[in-house]
Amino acid sequence: MGVIDVHSHYVPNGWPDLGDGQPWFKPLSEREAMVMIGETEFRRVGDDCWNSDVRLADMDADGVEAQIVSPTPVFFSYEQPAGEAEKVARIMNDLALEICAPGGGRLVPFAQVPLQDPDAACRELERCLAAGHAGAEIGNHVGDRDLDDDGVVTFLQHAASLNAPVFVHPWDMPNSPRLDRWMARWLAGMPAETHLSIIAMILGGVFDRVPESLRICFAHGGGSFAFWLGRFENAWRERSDLIATSQQPPSAYVNRFSVDSVVFDPAALRTLVDTLGASQVMVGSDYPYPLGERPAGDVVRRADFLADDDRARIMSGNARTFLGRDNRGPAA
Repeated sequence: MGVIDVHSHYVPNGWPDLGDGQPWFKPLSEREAMVMIGETEFRRVGDDCWNSDVRLADMDADGVEAQIVSPTPVFFSYEQPAGEAEKVARIMNDLALEICAPGGGRLVPFAQVPLQDPDAACRELERCLAAGHAGAEIGNHVGDRDLDDDGVVTFLQHAASLNAPVFVHPWDMPNSPRLDRWMARWLAGMPAETHLSIIAMILGGVFDRVPESLRICFAHGGGSFAFWLGRFENAWRERSDLIATSQQPPSAYVNRFSVDSVVFDPAALRTLVDTLGASQVMVGSDYPYPLGERPAGDVVRRADFLADDDRARIMSGNARTFLGRDNRGPAA
């Protein structure tokens, strides 16, 4: 069964100077590099981040038909002035097209946008869709502004009007002595960030303000949201004086967004399917990073509770819908 992987990332093999405090590329060998921020090592990366031949070979080995290729969040530049962030977005988005071009349609680029400025974000999304991108990846917040911020909602409304899918990835997690041990920012912070963002979409009334045509997916299984929906629902009813700010209770919105399958354990996947429905889950791998899943879709294949039709939806059918493509045709 062919897989469409909705969650993968790229890093270009070098890029122009983005300015002080911005990431830069430090080659280590022909196949490895270090992404640097100032003099600090951010992440060691291999050529599977930029070499389409390597990526396509891994996809063939894993049975992946197509892969959405999104930015690595360190490049979002939301903390920069909007003009600088727009410049970075244009550079990275054009490089993403170069990386994906040899894929023959199997590598589906998603753009980044300067989300701190809704006009600039909408402008860059339009430019990228015209150039060959299929959608956009955004971070789950802009500083202290969450996804219910008016400017972010404006962007989401525009994405819906353009029929452009949106993938939400956690980033810029808080740090503290407790979170700086054991990769806790990734193990606890990332799920919490995504959970908080879905709460903001619901209680902030975003799903009440954006059209149902908006196709939006949250990374990493939606964080801890599915496990705690019951607590959320109870609080909405029992403390309505504080949090009943959405038109409907939280459970009424679970069909308004999708999540990927990067949860690694069939029991966790079952919670997603039982809570959100099989129509709202899509294979994701987080390729090529070490906290991702190889082969892509492994947890879905191991989930013996899934009916064949539901497994097929999660493997590829839902992703075709997310991308706005005919379920009967090729992925790209």
